[in-house]
Amino acid sequence: MAPLRLSLGCWDYDRMKALEDGRVKAEGIDLTFLNLRVEETFFRQLKYGDFDVSELSLSSYVLTLNAPEPPFIALPVFPSRMFRHQSIYVNLKAGIQSPSDLAGRRIGTPEFQMTAPVWQRGILEDEYGLKYDSPQYFTGNVEPSAVERTEKVPLKLADSVKIQPIPKGKCLAQMLADGEIDCLESATAPSTFGTHPDVGRLFPDAKEVEQDYFKRTGVFPIMHVIAVKRSVLKENPWVAQSLTKAFASSLDYAYDAIHERAALRYILPWMQFHVEETQAALCSEGNERWWQDGLTPQNTRTLEKFLEYSFKQGLANKKWEVKDLFAPGSLDAFVV
Repeated sequence: MAPLRLSLGCWDYDRMKALEDGRVKAEGIDLTFLNLRVEETFFRQLKYGDFDVSELSLSSYVLTLNAPEPPFIALPVFPSRMFRHQSIYVNLKAGIQSPSDLAGRRIGTPEFQMTAPVWQRGILEDEYGLKYDSPQYFTGNVEPSAVERTEKVPLKLADSVKIQPIPKGKCLAQMLADGEIDCLESATAPSTFGTHPDVGRLFPDAKEVEQDYFKRTGVFPIMHVIAVKRSVLKENPWVAQSLTKAFASSLDYAYDAIHERAALRYILPWMQFHVEETQAALCSEGNERWWQDGLTPQNTRTLEKFLEYSFKQGLANKKWEVKDLFAPGSLDAFVV
């Protein structure tokens, strides 16, 4: 029988390279890897359903579950993870000495439902007592753009949430530098960070803060999942396990690459020491992998926390269980 032809919209992360270049093949599947930046992938998949399989924002994916007939179901594969203390920026003249000073302040964010700000709002409330609906939120493009940024998924937020789009022609990066907003919660760094004297990080010692946060909570924030159209799995339920196994094999290649010592595979001269430092900070004794797929105890804890935030912030219409997020066959892929 001929392999099933499927398209995958995903960025070419190191953990995806072996799938992209063909070193790893999903059993029974002829996979067309479309190397696209996340913004394009998310927009095209959520608006038009352009791909059979795609990388998706964790937050946007959870919000698709609000629909009477959700179009996607995820695999427990996490192409993007990132600690988010480092990407909260402030105007240094706004008098913000601690996160609690953001109460009642003006905070910019590209989209309220974006995964990164969901994490940031949740962490600021959990760790520093800043109620998520205390600030005033302003949504829009971080940088100048001819296309106005809007929420990819319709929202029904609590009346206590104060949110409005920024004026046409404005961008959050410059508004932060000019003092029109006091803070920016984002995934990307604004162009005014490092180039304008009034723009800095809320946490100047972000690396140490993030490592301490992980040490105390065991949470390594998940940003994206791999999602499959439910119509594909309805006709071919075996695809969930086949794809999940292939992603796991591709991740193995990424680990092999960063441990290579014969020559520098990447342009980081102290890669070995960075790997050792990361293992010391994020790995439990006897475990050398800090980035894992599947429903490990750490991943389950992380997803539970995100689902708590999504529901509390008025995004998800119910507090989902972690097992509800994933195709059953994909979970079987990790059973030895």
